Amino acid sequence: METLSTSTLFIILGLLILLSAFFSSSETGMMSLNRYRLKHRAKNGDHSAKRVYNMLKRPDKLLGLILLGNNIVNILASAIATVIAIRFWGEGGIFAATLMLTVVVLIFAEVTPKTLAALYPERIAFFAAPILKPLSAIFSPVIKLISFLANGLLKLFGVNAGKEGEDHLSQDELRTVVNEAGAMIPRRHQKMLLSILDLETVSVDDIMVPRNEIAGIDLTDDMDYIFEQIRNSIHTRLLVFKEEIDQVQGFLHARNFGRILELEEPTPEAILDFLDPIYYVPEGTPLHTQLMKFQRKRDRIGLVVDEYGDIEGLVTLDDILEEIVGDFTTEMSNINKEIQAQHDGTYLVDGTITIRELNRAMKWYLPLDGPKTLNGLITEYLETIPEASTGLRLHGYPMEILQVKDNLIKTVRIMPKLYRAPETDI
Repeated sequence: METLSTSTLFIILGLLILLSAFFSSSETGMMSLNRYRLKHRAKNGDHSAKRVYNMLKRPDKLLGLILLGNNIVNILASAIATVIAIRFWGEGGIFAATLMLTVVVLIFAEVTPKTLAALYPERIAFFAAPILKPLSAIFSPVIKLISFLANGLLKLFGVNAGKEGEDHLSQDELRTVVNEAGAMIPRRHQKMLLSILDLETVSVDDIMVPRNEIAGIDLTDDMDYIFEQIRNSIHTRLLVFKEEIDQVQGFLHARNFGRILELEEPTPEAILDFLDPIYYVPEGTPLHTQLMKFQRKRDRIGLVVDEYGDIEGLVTLDDILEEIVGDFTTEMSNINKEIQAQHDGTYLVDGTITIRELNRAMKWYLPLDGPKTLNGLITEYLETIPEASTGLRLHGYPMEILQVKDNLIKTVRIMPKLYRAPETDI
């Protein structure tokens, strides 16, 4: 080194700092890559992505190579800087050289290249991979020795560095990915994806039609009244029972409506010949489970029963699909009947409406982790069955109870929303 001119030493020092910057940026770029995007590009045949993805399968070897190169060039740079300092200032210049080299390395070989790599990890990683690949082969024995020693040390702490990391997302992590997708995924599609994730946390109890609202035919009624029900039905299936809804006989499908109306001797007993069997759903069944059961059984409707076999309500395939894609059936007409806008800006709401349905229709944020209906939510809050004209503010929504009948809140006036939920969900 004594035979080299000072200008040559400066050139070598500059090249070493560039190499240090290359290794520093390569480390940050490789480690900052989006693994899922990288895997996607690799599966689609991107050769650069494949090369980087294969190198990241063993991060211990990759880091060993990068750190080996970085330490070698930094040590050489320190040695050359010392020689240059001695030539200019003698022995007293060693401290100054160390200080100046530290500043130069921090700015030009560490902070700047690593910041650039953090901002553009794919560009840096794809550029560095073809260079690191042959270097890995050249220094393979040294890298293996370093990895062996490092992995041995890690095993003392119970870490197996040789095991490939699992690229699996939890439900909460996947939810964050969808929320942060921005314009890459349309907002409506984001909502649908998040709704699919929510199927595990929502049960049939949350979306079922309560038993007192199930449309059905009582075989003990007069045939003229039964015919009128059939002619005016807006449903494709009607529940058929005797006297009480718990004494169910089956479902009458719309395809058989015309056949019954054309019977020469119509009798309640004759209707039994056209019924489809009942499919029962245990209460508390998660929606994603029930969706698969509907698909497996080729069925679209079922009665929700409790642990004693009593009927709690009715759930359909359409109800589950609407939890994912939103309302798309003629059932919106029912919502309009249950929620009526008034001229003063308030709303008259049927007390039996479900909280989920009310929130979805009005874009409100009433809690879903308690009672399923508005009536249940109010009575739980008041801890008693209220009288008409009772006023309250429930979760930020001013309300006035207008009608109570048979221990059930029938109609509630809800004032314009004064409460806004925090912007946590899309």
